[in-house]
Amino acid sequence: MAQTPEISDVESGEDYFHVRYRDPDEFDEIRTPDWAETPAESVAEDSEVRTGDRQGDEDWLVQSVLIPIDVADGEDDARDLADEIVEKIEE
Repeated sequence: MAQTPEISDVESGEDYFHVRYRDPDEFDEIRTPDWAETPAESVAEDSEVRTGDRQGDEDWLVQSVLIPIDVADGEDDARDLADEIVEKIEE
């Protein structure tokens, strides 16, 4: 089982807490895959997972998780929810 990555940054925007695990510059391509919707929404409604692909690597890694502002009770809660989502995805 892969180890859950550590959170590198949390930014709060108008609609979401953007919980970043990996620098987007590490990736050639970033997507919000449909398959991640089910595990994400099972933890926090309307949350989204962004995954990235590194050149020469077949694995897509979690780059960040977006947690709606009205779902999380502050940045600490957004961190906890994002970690729970990542754990479900990496099971």
